[in-house]
Amino acid sequence: MTGYANAAAGEGETAEGAGAAGGAAAGAGSSAVTVEARSVNGRFLDLALRLPDELRGLEPALRELLTGAFRRGKIELRVATSREAESTLPLPSSEQLNRLAYHQGAVQGWLPTARPLSVNEVLHWCKGGSTTVKLDEPALDAARRCIAGLREARAREGARLAAILLERVARLRELAAQCAPLLPQVVQRQQARFLERWNEALATAQTGAAIPAQSLQERAMAEAAAFAIRIDVAEELGRLASHLDEIERLLRAGGELGKRLEFLIQELQREANTLGSKSAALELTNLSVEMKVAIEQMREQVQNIE
Repeated sequence: MTGYANAAAGEGETAEGAGAAGGAAAGAGSSAVTVEARSVNGRFLDLALRLPDELRGLEPALRELLTGAFRRGKIELRVATSREAESTLPLPSSEQLNRLAYHQGAVQGWLPTARPLSVNEVLHWCKGGSTTVKLDEPALDAARRCIAGLREARAREGARLAAILLERVARLRELAAQCAPLLPQVVQRQQARFLERWNEALATAQTGAAIPAQSLQERAMAEAAAFAIRIDVAEELGRLASHLDEIERLLRAGGELGKRLEFLIQELQREANTLGSKSAALELTNLSVEMKVAIEQMREQVQNIE
C-alpha cells in the first residue's frame, strides 16, 4: 500500500540508497552485497527481481518477503554483489601456485616447446579457482532492511495521499451542501413554468371556457408535482453523504483500504451521474460536473493506495 490504505502514486514511491531509505548493504569477508528496492503505483502486486547468478536460489525467499510486506504496486528488487564490479585480481595462494607449477611442469615434460605461463595467465587461473564467499545470509539480511525502508517510504507517501483524499471529501461535502437548497427553488420555478405554459396552450386551443379554471390549475400543479418527484435528488445526496462518511472513517482508521475505497469511489460516481441526469437547472448541472471532477481526482489517488 502507499500509506494508510500506498507509495504512492497520479506519482510513484522510490526507496533506494542505504539503510532505511530503501537500499541496504551487507558484507561477508572481502565480498559485499547491495540491495535496492523501487516501487511505483499499481492496482495489483507486480514483482520484478534482478539477481546475480550466484544468488538466483534466493528468489523464492525474496518473493516471500515482498509478498508478506506489500499488497499492491509494481516493485523492483535489485541485488548486486561487489564481485560483479571487482576490477582487481585476487592474490594467488601458495597452494594454487604449487598446483599451477606442477601442471606446467607436466605439460612441458610432454611438450618441451610449450611456452611457460605468463603472470597475467597465472592471475586469471587463480581467480577462477579462488574460494567463493557465500552471500545468501548477508543478502537476505540486506533485503529485509531494504524492504523495511521501502515500507517506511510508502507509509509516508500514503499519509500524503490520505490528506489529499480528505481534502476531496471536504470539497464534495461543500458541493452537496450547495445542492440541497437549490432543489426547492428549481421546483418552484418549474411549477410557475407549468402553469404559464398550460394557460398558453389552453388559450391557443380556445378550450379554456369548457374547463373550470380550478381544474386547470389543479392539473398543472399535479404535473409540476410529478416533475418534482422525478428531479428530487435528496436520496442521492443522502447516499453521497453516507459514502463520504465511510471513506473518511476508513482513511482515519488506516489498514489495507484500496479495494474498499475503489468500490466507494464507484458509488460516489454513480450518485454524481444520477444527480446530473436529474438536474433541471444549470446550477445543479455545474455542481454535478464539479463533483465528478473531484471524484475522478479521488479515483486516481485511490489506485495508489494498498
